[in-house]
Amino acid sequence: MTTDADLRELTVGTGAGGEQLGTDMVLNIGPQHPSTHGVLRLRLVLDGERVVSAEPIVGYMHRGAEKLFEVRDYRQIIVLANRHDWLSAFANELGVVLAVERLMGMEVPERATWLRMALAELNRVLNHLMFLGSYPLEIGAITPVFYAFRERETLQAVMEEVSGGRIHYMFNRVGGLKEEVPSGWTGRARAAIGEVRRRMPDLDHLIRRNDIFLARTVGVGVLSAADAAAFGASGPVARACGLDLDLRRDEPYLAYDELDVPVVTRTAGDCHARFEVLLDQVYASLDLAEQCLDRVDRLTGPVNTRLPKVLKAPEGHTYAWTENPLGINGYYLVSRGEKTPWRLKLRTASYANVQALATLLPGCLVPDLIAILGSMFFVVGDIDK
Repeated sequence: MTTDADLRELTVGTGAGGEQLGTDMVLNIGPQHPSTHGVLRLRLVLDGERVVSAEPIVGYMHRGAEKLFEVRDYRQIIVLANRHDWLSAFANELGVVLAVERLMGMEVPERATWLRMALAELNRVLNHLMFLGSYPLEIGAITPVFYAFRERETLQAVMEEVSGGRIHYMFNRVGGLKEEVPSGWTGRARAAIGEVRRRMPDLDHLIRRNDIFLARTVGVGVLSAADAAAFGASGPVARACGLDLDLRRDEPYLAYDELDVPVVTRTAGDCHARFEVLLDQVYASLDLAEQCLDRVDRLTGPVNTRLPKVLKAPEGHTYAWTENPLGINGYYLVSRGEKTPWRLKLRTASYANVQALATLLPGCLVPDLIAILGSMFFVVGDIDK
């Protein structure tokens, strides 16, 4: 019979054998205060400081966006769709309008197509710069975030000039873009790209080969290509473990088939590989944005299509997917011929990527948790849509 004295001698978390009673500790990481911009909860079972099992628990900021789509018309849903991943607003808008245009069989003016690509690549750089600054900060390096935000502000200026927004741009429309870009904007955008490209080595040299950063990230949180594929991971997280997949090259939309899209990959699959993919993707996207701007300068014509006062998509269904900054986003649109979608299902990158934590975290140490979590590059709104 177990007495009170025996219970007080329980060995917690060391996996002790023999005659001693051993048990694992259950630890909750999060959720944090509900007024934060989004929380993820991890339920961990620990053996000492080693993780035995991990369960990501989501849904703490669920906004019901997919149900809200059903009572908004095709112009209004764009403002909802650009908010689930608040770091990739332009790319989110783009996926929705592509789905509607595909269902309607609508041709978009060529100038609008190339402007969309230029803005999407600038939005990709803005997204990556946020993580390139915040990830080192999470594991103790404060300086990189200042460099990252310096470059973000340079690009934000041109995005704000063209759209009027700094985060939620609302510049896409069904049939094209909201309006023509200001006179001389492409030149100013090109100058901003050149400035960021010249200054990126300040951030790159500071962190990529930093001894402390390497010690915290190399060999930590290794995700295999097989596990990444099994969980449906995509984007930088998947490409860091060798999954050579990028929709811009493999299933091109807009006019990406006319560009040579470089796909940045690594094979290590650890925290450092994920960081490096993000860093090198910035250089690639800056080059792509510049090529798109060069093409825009050679094109004339409208940037949108005249639409009826009440926009109705024909009855049917379609699926559009895009290579968003954090991975593959899918938009399954079902219409019954009315002015609102009957169903619009989002497949978001962060939701699939975070599920891999259940396989990724077991075996790691508690001190490495923050390094691993930060390297998964997710936005909670993209999970709890």
